Amino acid sequence: MRTRIKICGLTREADVDAAVAAGADALGFVMWPGSKRALTPERLAQLSARVPPFVTRVGLFVDQTPDLIAGCAPWLDMLQFHGEEPPEACEIYGMSWLKALRMRDDIDLYEQARRYYQARGLLLDAYRPGVPGGTGETFDWSRVPKDLALPIILAGGLTPDNIVRAVDQVSPHGVDVSGGVEAAAGGKDHDLIKAFIDGVQTADVASALR
Repeated sequence: MRTRIKICGLTREADVDAAVAAGADALGFVMWPGSKRALTPERLAQLSARVPPFVTRVGLFVDQTPDLIAGCAPWLDMLQFHGEEPPEACEIYGMSWLKALRMRDDIDLYEQARRYYQARGLLLDAYRPGVPGGTGETFDWSRVPKDLALPIILAGGLTPDNIVRAVDQVSPHGVDVSGGVEAAAGGKDHDLIKAFIDGVQTADVASALR
């Protein structure tokens, strides 16, 4: 199965265009104001309007108000929740959604999969106290079970240098990258985007030949 690819933290038109041209399946837009990559709803609308059909537009939120999320929803295809949102808070928008989980030592992924069973998938990120995501750090990929009831999107410290190994070891449904393809926070390096996507495709081909 082909590994899906999400390029997250987009803030510039040229980067949206480059990610689409390189073959990204999904684009991520950060709506949490605590991030260096944060967008206003107005800026989200401008960037979202550039995205062609069949590329999924994902909005990232962290314990934010229903009014804000609902106001952004017309410019998005999927929601991604990175805070402490309970399942019922994720379900009220009538949209597909992902639940991001930080891989703290005591997390029980089977329990979380049961709790968030209506999610389209679980996004697994590195854990750093007080930071809801975007740490640029990896976690121990051997902790990801192969038999979860929900699809896994692997995140956390992925780069063109480690993505082949990550896909080979975890076999995730999808991968999510932000800082690993940046020249500076919010500014993507188009060559790194292409190298990252090439790496995913290389890993997929190797897997299919085994």
